[in-house]
Amino acid sequence: MKEKIYVDKLKYEKDFIAKGCTLIAGVDEVGRGPLAGPVVCCSVIMPLDEDKIIEGVDDSKKISEKKRIALAEKIKETAISYAIYQIEPDKIDEINILEAVKLCMVSAVESLSVKPDALMIDGNDIHLDLSKITSLKEHAYIVKGDANSYTIGCASIVAKVYRDKLMEDYAKTYPVYGFDKHKGYGTKAHIDAVKENGPCIIHRKTFIKNFWAE
Repeated sequence: MKEKIYVDKLKYEKDFIAKGCTLIAGVDEVGRGPLAGPVVCCSVIMPLDEDKIIEGVDDSKKISEKKRIALAEKIKETAISYAIYQIEPDKIDEINILEAVKLCMVSAVESLSVKPDALMIDGNDIHLDLSKITSLKEHAYIVKGDANSYTIGCASIVAKVYRDKLMEDYAKTYPVYGFDKHKGYGTKAHIDAVKENGPCIIHRKTFIKNFWAE
């Protein structure tokens, strides 16, 4: 039996607290890879008192849908501040997905009603221009941050639940694509639906050019 490795999900938060930071935000994105729908980012500042830590927070992809939805509500109720921001498909096509993720992340942090003095960013493949967020004293890029940081995990759960609901709503408007099932990702059924029906307004034209030409 493989031994379970313990991960201190508050390690990075504790490091920032030791540097004198008190309002520590985490930011994460969901929807970088789909063929359709927006990219969504959530930024959140959570209370870190022991009695206010929410049990079960992890990488949103590792949690069942039912548990994710319940956790997302609890996170939003408990948060000191949270903000959700989305970049639409036409903008993704215009500036490319990497720039869209950067814009979305920075905008989510800027939208917080309480200004953070530290920021944790999921991943290390992007570098954000944080110069306009003057409240920040510290920031860090964290590999697999949604699994390794409590605060980023909270952000990932809220972002995923928000985007999944959005795609389920789009499925009612554009039922032929099955957005409620694959959430816009490139499944065979989704690609076949685009080939048969053509794209709709929420498809990312630059993501479907390999199998669809206008």
